[in-house]
Amino acid sequence: MKKLGALIGFIGITWGMFPQQQQQSVEGNVDNLPVREYNITIDQEEVKIGGKKKMGMTINGSIPGPTLRFTEGEYAVIHVKNEMDVETSVHWHGLLLPNFFDGVPYLTTPPIEPGETFTYEFALKQAGTYWYHSHTALQEQNGVYGSFVIEDPEEDLDYDSELVLVLADWTFEKPKNVLKTLKRGNEWYGIKKNTVAPLNRVIARGALGAQLKFWKQRMEGMDISDVYYPAFITNGATSQEYPEFEPGERVRLRIINAAASTQFWLTFGGETPLLVAADGLDVVPVEHNKTFIAVAETYDFIVTIPESGKLEARATAQDGTGQTSAFLGQGPVVSAPNVPKPDLIGMMKQMADMDMKMGAPAMKFNPGKETPHETAEKYGMQMDGMEGMDHGKMDGMDQEGMNHDMNEMDEMKKSKDTMMVDHDNMNGEEMENMKMNKDAEEEMDHDMGDDGEMEMDQEMDMQGGMFSEFNYDYLKAPEQTDFSEEKPVKEILLNLTGNMERYVWSLNGVPLSEGDKIKIKQGEVTRITLNNLTMMHHPMHLHGHFFRVINEHGEYSPLKHTVNVAPMQKVVIEFDANEYGDWFFHCHILYHLDSGMARIFSYDTPRDERLEDHPLKILTNTSNHFFTWGMVDVASHMTEINLVSSNIRNQFTLTGEYGWNQNMEAELTYERYLNDWFRVFGGVNVENESTNSLDEIATTAIAGIRYFTPYRFNLDVRMDNKLRPTISLSREILVFRRIAVFAEYEFQADFGWVNELPEGENFKKEEVLTVGAEYFLAKNFSIMGSYDNRFGAGGGLSIRF
Repeated sequence: MKKLGALIGFIGITWGMFPQQQQQSVEGNVDNLPVREYNITIDQEEVKIGGKKKMGMTINGSIPGPTLRFTEGEYAVIHVKNEMDVETSVHWHGLLLPNFFDGVPYLTTPPIEPGETFTYEFALKQAGTYWYHSHTALQEQNGVYGSFVIEDPEEDLDYDSELVLVLADWTFEKPKNVLKTLKRGNEWYGIKKNTVAPLNRVIARGALGAQLKFWKQRMEGMDISDVYYPAFITNGATSQEYPEFEPGERVRLRIINAAASTQFWLTFGGETPLLVAADGLDVVPVEHNKTFIAVAETYDFIVTIPESGKLEARATAQDGTGQTSAFLGQGPVVSAPNVPKPDLIGMMKQMADMDMKMGAPAMKFNPGKETPHETAEKYGMQMDGMEGMDHGKMDGMDQEGMNHDMNEMDEMKKSKDTMMVDHDNMNGEEMENMKMNKDAEEEMDHDMGDDGEMEMDQEMDMQGGMFSEFNYDYLKAPEQTDFSEEKPVKEILLNLTGNMERYVWSLNGVPLSEGDKIKIKQGEVTRITLNNLTMMHHPMHLHGHFFRVINEHGEYSPLKHTVNVAPMQKVVIEFDANEYGDWFFHCHILYHLDSGMARIFSYDTPRDERLEDHPLKILTNTSNHFFTWGMVDVASHMTEINLVSSNIRNQFTLTGEYGWNQNMEAELTYERYLNDWFRVFGGVNVENESTNSLDEIATTAIAGIRYFTPYRFNLDVRMDNKLRPTISLSREILVFRRIAVFAEYEFQADFGWVNELPEGENFKKEEVLTVGAEYFLAKNFSIMGSYDNRFGAGGGLSIRF
């Protein structure tokens, strides 16, 4: 029997029945439903996470917010007060509820303005583990999320108590600055995480040919995660202790991945856990360790506290850059199995050995010209005679053998655990520091090469990599989920597309700001094929519905609200279109959503009149905001400034160079992106015509094209108003982890078509050559050295802002 004490301790709760006249005023209420009421407040305040303070966003003063507990069949009334100086919102993730209360501002629900309170209310038609979070801007990354648990009054699972674990990632930067860093194509996050593959490592691993193939398709290399995070957290801290659990106790862990952009591998110490629910709904119980939990997914496990020691439930970031743990019980730690870092260079070599065309466009020249099916056929895996290939067994590497049988690992671990350290007298922070230091020492001892560069483990864990046979076959619904064959079916193909260079994400090559609504009809089955043509996992979430994830169990395929689509793989989902209004469908990696990977499914019903003053374009234009950034070089021979302001299709660029020898050039341009790589531009150029003198300044109008070529060269072809053609080519390569080299060559020809050339000349040319290198000190600072045939040679400091 469950411990009732685990179900008590609600925050801000009022339990009872509204009077009849009040019930009638509550939208969508059903007479005689018991009402459970909460008050929550969203505010900005300083928080300390990961040993450092930062201004965050809290719910009732904490990160995460309180667990809101209900029982299926109740009526939820939740008053949300906004004490911040910006608008906010709350989306009830995974809940089936009236469209108006879904919580997507400007689409279904008005935003909550500063100082205002909005009341969400809906009947609870389901049970399980869910969560809630802001759907405004990037507030979710700052802490606006919490858990939502609905008890099943007829629950028959065998466990004694339960615990909610909310996983998240944490940055000390402002989330908008994180997105700006991604938009500008800065390599710093990869450098900081040591997940970049500089040229020296590529050559040392014999992967130069693979690298050339990637460059040919305008791709730098394998990149399975976007952001550097200094901390990963469980219930608001890097590690948590729960000593109240007793030996032999069976605990239901309700695990929620509320991270902004981190997928985790879940592993558990002790006996293999029993997986009993996914995305809130029951599944056929199955023993399952090492589970991939994508952003926004939830999984429920039943674990047994060891007879001697405390059980570790660990979440390891997919890219291997960190982890967070919860410890249940007392005594020495019964550790969870380690998940090795993925071998990115090894994965790149495998991809290069396949006939795979990558780089499906994130934005097209003409979005309506090429159909989604043509895109799907053009990009992705095209391996002759390899259709039936088992991606879990590639190049003679057996996934099962490489990952080891988890039961054998349990036995090995049990023997190892006889030499455990007693942590009873250590607090969580001391234990986490000790654990992090130990892990760091082991990694350094194992991975440090002769040149001081960290090298990846040669024995690649395929499940941690890209080519795992990722699927949901371990999930089986307890009851049939298929639909009647008599129902009409609407087939939809959505290619998941993206451009890492400019950080634009889209569906079928169309970002949200340029896309139309996808029309669906009540009574139809909507079947969606999700075809991932990018290098990253994309957890796709549909609001207001559960869908079937078609797997090997056929008519018993599981129901979910979020489905992870692995790189270069496809997933088929389908749902009964039985709602009304407009519903959001999007990648739940926050920075992908905010950069355009979203669409609206519409039943084409009238818009709610309460949204009259909240136009939808405010939501759809979110991904099309202008971002502005710049860089200044201050060196011994010259100074240079580069300032860029850009959205999806438009970009303004200001550049200026001044040499201490009095050579000067400045340029202001506007350019229009016609597709991912090709743009047209126009502007003005100002430069001195006399060498080493500012006495004669010439101003010319310019127009031309810019093109990001295969092998990652920037090509600029232009003509000025003096009819002088100019062509330039530039390239930058990361040679070592922190050292990049760059070069640019520019050639200008003057045929005298406008201004006469000096007597005896019928052709005049000017050439500019720049070569140099920079060493990355930090995100915003580099040491640089360069030679320019106009300014000479020198060195100094590069400052990014």
